[in-house]
Amino acid sequence: MTAHEERIDHGTLASAGARKALAGFFVSGLLLAFLGAILPPWGHHLTEDYSTIGSYFFGLMTGILGSVWISPPLLERKGIGWTLAFSCGTAAAALLYLAFVSPPLSPWWRVGGLVVIGLAAGVLHTAIFHAISPMYRHDPAATINLAGILFGLGCLTVALLVSGVYYVYTAPAIQTWIAAIPALFGWFYVRSKFAPQPVPHHPSPKEFLTELRSPGAVLFSLLLFFQFGNEWAVAGWLPLFLSQRLGISPATSLGMLALYWAALLVGRVASQAILPRVSHGKLLSCSVLAAMFGCVILLSTDNRFGAVSGVLLLGGAFAPIYPLVVEKIGNRFPYYHPGFYNGIFSFAIAGGMLAPSTLGYFASLWGVRVVMGLPLAGSAVVFVLLLLLSLEARLSHATK
Repeated sequence: MTAHEERIDHGTLASAGARKALAGFFVSGLLLAFLGAILPPWGHHLTEDYSTIGSYFFGLMTGILGSVWISPPLLERKGIGWTLAFSCGTAAAALLYLAFVSPPLSPWWRVGGLVVIGLAAGVLHTAIFHAISPMYRHDPAATINLAGILFGLGCLTVALLVSGVYYVYTAPAIQTWIAAIPALFGWFYVRSKFAPQPVPHHPSPKEFLTELRSPGAVLFSLLLFFQFGNEWAVAGWLPLFLSQRLGISPATSLGMLALYWAALLVGRVASQAILPRVSHGKLLSCSVLAAMFGCVILLSTDNRFGAVSGVLLLGGAFAPIYPLVVEKIGNRFPYYHPGFYNGIFSFAIAGGMLAPSTLGYFASLWGVRVVMGLPLAGSAVVFVLLLLLSLEARLSHATK
């Protein structure tokens, strides 16, 4: 084989491998949305042990953050395919383990399993971002959009699956069925070939702080931190909130969680179509205000129609915010890339997992109503940060 043919073969393999790896975002969505969907089958809609739920989410967050140090050595020594297969296999094993330690066993057994799920999800993310680098360099916007759609489909799938079989199977059986999905993906990745790629430099904490030195980067980081927190606070607690506040059955409340994910997914696809036709600043502001209104509806409603309206409004309002913010970051900071949890993206992921964890401890003090109070306050903070970003951009432009 000539050098030219070898380069073509390597490029084709890298492109095919990137497409295969991108499908892993479906598993990622399933793993991160799993906890919010499984809480009713674990019986938490019947209790007020909210601090235990907070511990569950804290365990998941701990695993995700722990993957930051584990992922680069795995990629360097074992390669993309093995790392993808390992993360999916680990996730499947952790889900099976959780099936054996479902209530009434001690919740700390489940916290340990959720740490492993978070670890597997983090390793999976890192391997995917590494594998899709050629696709990202070729078309960043299309890659991010497709990744978001697959991730949203994973979140929607787990909510629909649990709600659909809630009265048919026990919690251990449901978790066994869910475990089959990452197991199949792991088998798929074992049999797939990926072009070798050099593992990029993993930034140190000092380099991370250097990246956040400019006021604009700090504001963008805080904006994503609070926005991810808003989205995942709702995703993690919505079924329990609806069951305990409105008396809605667990299966129906899980169906409304699926409706929330569907609204987010459809909204993000639709927002891509309308972005060229509307002012991005106005769309961002309207989305944040609509999200606040959706929280107010869910806080004040006493019927199912109000709950459905609030859920649809929240999902649709949250949908365009992340793509728009990422676009603004790309324009201001061309080096931005959400790989290896470095820089701005790592801060956002921490916010996404920290919010539902914190809610557990807040709810134990002030009741389940705080579940919608936190994203309401978080949306207000996002609105203020948008105003500060606009002011900072004008000042930065004026000094040039």
